[in-house]
Parts: sequence; structure tokens; C-alpha cells
Amino acid sequence: MKIRLKLTLLFAGLFAALLLAFSLVIYFSNANQREEEYFKRLKQLAITKANLLLEAKVEPAVLQVIYENSLSTLPQEEVAVFDTSFNLLYHDVGKVDKLKETRGMIDSIITLKEIHFYVEDLQAIGFVYPFRGKSYVVTAAAKDDYGLDKLRHLRYNLLIGFAAAILLTLLAGILFSRKALAPVSKMVEKVGEISANRLDLRIDTGGRRDEIAELARTFNQMLDRLESSFDAQKQFVSNISHELRTPLAAIIAELEISAFKGRTVEEYRETIQLILQDAQRLSRLSNDLLDLAKASYDQSGIHFRPVRLDEVLLDARQSILRMNGSYRVDIRFEKEPEDSDGVVVRGNEYLLKVAFMNLIENACKFSDDHRCVVTISFGEGKTVIRFADDGIGIPAADVEYVFTPFYRGQNKKHAPGNGIGLSLTQKIVALHQGKIGMESRLGDGTTFTVTLAQYREDSAQA
Repeated sequence: MKIRLKLTLLFAGLFAALLLAFSLVIYFSNANQREEEYFKRLKQLAITKANLLLEAKVEPAVLQVIYENSLSTLPQEEVAVFDTSFNLLYHDVGKVDKLKETRGMIDSIITLKEIHFYVEDLQAIGFVYPFRGKSYVVTAAAKDDYGLDKLRHLRYNLLIGFAAAILLTLLAGILFSRKALAPVSKMVEKVGEISANRLDLRIDTGGRRDEIAELARTFNQMLDRLESSFDAQKQFVSNISHELRTPLAAIIAELEISAFKGRTVEEYRETIQLILQDAQRLSRLSNDLLDLAKASYDQSGIHFRPVRLDEVLLDARQSILRMNGSYRVDIRFEKEPEDSDGVVVRGNEYLLKVAFMNLIENACKFSDDHRCVVTISFGEGKTVIRFADDGIGIPAADVEYVFTPFYRGQNKKHAPGNGIGLSLTQKIVALHQGKIGMESRLGDGTTFTVTLAQYREDSAQA
């Protein structure tokens, strides 16, 4: 069921319930009022007849004739007068006795002084009538044709009005719900036009400030993120294909030349060495891509635990030196930590090692002496690690792009690489709720600063 129909039915149902309750109150209020008024009228006419009988000494036969010819006589009127001993003093002769008074009924009237009841469709009343020191019992019954007819007309009018009001409510509900949900219909139509090739389309909020406009703005923000993600993905795939094409083309070219042209053993060794370098480059690229993908995961999917940064740095240093024995890495503490907690953070040891290796290798690679100085300092619950070199520095035009994936600036001619390391490092640091900054002066070296929150066992337990 569509929301438009659901809202219309809900609105109509609520209005119908309220209108039905109002109609029932009106109807039963009028019905009770009619009944009470008719009982009063019936009693008054019975008293009048009793006065004529007892006070005016009108003969019962004469009294019957008078009331048979009276225009004010109630339809199917039946009046009877008894004394307290159940002796009948007067009864409307010529009429069917519908009340059928009994001794028990008379006794009840004497006890209760006055009773109201129904006999089929007749309203009946019985009451004690005192007259000159004696008590008499008067009963009367009649049918309120006029009142019941008015009540029928009221019931008919209420039913017609109820049906007409519900019909108008349904029509109004359809119109109002269509108007209220018109922006949603436009939104659905617009969303249907959005595809992977048309992510630039946006939903028009119409300048409104209601919930539907809020939904449209939220949806547009989601589209902005999706478009940015798609563009980044396209760029990422393009960069990967470019990075893979170069070493693969070199490997294929070397192998084709070796296959069709005879060479000496030394030349084959040189060819194998070149192919090995290209294969290592491909291996490093694939490893970096895997690390980049892992660093892009949601934090809930990566295992974090307390990690000592000094141990991770030493492990990263050993791995770098094994890869290139000409590199030099010095790790220094600005001051000795007061306790071991100063070098402990909550993180993923593997990812932190990858980040530190990238920063160390980057410093060594662009320094003439292939040296990186790592300095560890502490303060205000933070651990700060600086990776400094005395290398060529980074040109001002390249500074804002150093963390962009696959970007290689003017320094790429000084050392090989694929442009993933620094962007990967930034993702890893952000994943650990840390910050990374850079200071560089052309020809005077570069310093990368990583700031991570210290892990305290007492605060973690708290």
C-alpha cells in the first residue's frame, strides 16, 4: 500500500471515528431528552385526568368521551386510576388494556412512589397521587409518535451527513496527500534518472525546510560522496593500470629481445637482473596496494591492541636495513619516558610498521647520505615521532599533493617509487586517530611528524 493511500485512509478513519462519536452523542442525547420530556408530558396528562375524575367528579363514561374527542389526546393513550387496595376506579374503556396492571405492579408503585417503564412500543408511568388525605395509584401509557418520528429523521440526517462527510474527507485526503507528497513523487522520478553514468544529477529541494527537503538534502550529500568515491575509484584504477603497464612492458620487451636474439651469458645475467628489478617493483606495488586496501577498511574490521612504538620502530628499522644495507636509521628519545606507558598506543602493529617503514624509506631514499633520524618525544598524553632527513626537500608546488595516491612530484627523478607510500601512511595514521604533518624546505631536508594518543591501562579500564 502506498503512503499516499495509507495517509488518506488513516486521515479518513480518524475523522470518521470522531464524527461517529459526535453523531452518537447527539443522537442519544436527543433520545434521552425526548424520553424524559414524554414521561413528564404523560404524567401531566394523567394528573389532569385524575383531577377531573376525583376533584371534578366527572363520570368515567363522560371522561372517556371527552378524551376520545380531544385533539390533545396522546396516541394509544391508556390511563387507569386505582386506590391502594387495587380497586379500579377508572380505566379508558374501549381500548385494549396493554398495561395489564397487577397487584405486584401496584405494590411496587406504592413502594417506589413513581416508576417508568416500557410496554412494547408504549412508554408507561405509574405514580402515587395524593388527594384529600388519600393516596391513589395512577398508571398511564402512550406512544410518542411525534417524538419518535423526529428521532428517526435525526438518525436519517446524521447517517446521510456522516456518509457525505466521509466521502468529502476521502476526496480532500486524496487531494491533500497528493499535494503533500508531490515532492516525494518528483524525488522518485529524479532518482530514477540517476545512474552510474549520471551521478552528477541532484534532487531539487525547492527551497523548503520540511522533512522531505531534509531527506532530499541528505540524499544529495550521499550522492556527493558516491560521486567522489566513483571518481576516486576511476582515478585509482587508471593509476594502477599505468603503474602496472610500465614494468610489465619492460619485462615483456626484455624477454622478447632475449628470445629472438642470441646473447652472451653476461648479457643474459644483465637481462635477468633487469627483469628481477621490474618484478620486485611489481611485488612492491602489489604489497602497497594490499596495505592501502587494508588501511581503508572500517576500524571495526581491524584488530587493535596495546602496542609499544619503540618496538615497532625497531622492527621497521630492521626491515628497512635488510632491504637496503646502505641506509642508516637512527632512533632517539628526546628524554627518557617516566614509565613504559609513554611509548604504548592502541593500534595495529602491522599497519603501524608499514607506516613507519614508508616514512623511514622515504627519508633515506631522498637523502644524499641515505640517513633518517627518528626522534620520539612525549607530552600531554601524546607521543610524537619525527622522521627527519637532510635531503633535497620538496618543492612548494608539490607540498599539497604529497599525500595524494599515485602522485609523484618533481623529485621522482631522484628515486624510484609508485606514489602510494605517503598516502598509505596518512590513512594508517588517521585510522589510529592520529595526525601527520610535514615541514620541508627545498635543499634543506624534510621532516614528517606523527602524533598518536598514548594508551593508558587505567583509563582504558575506566
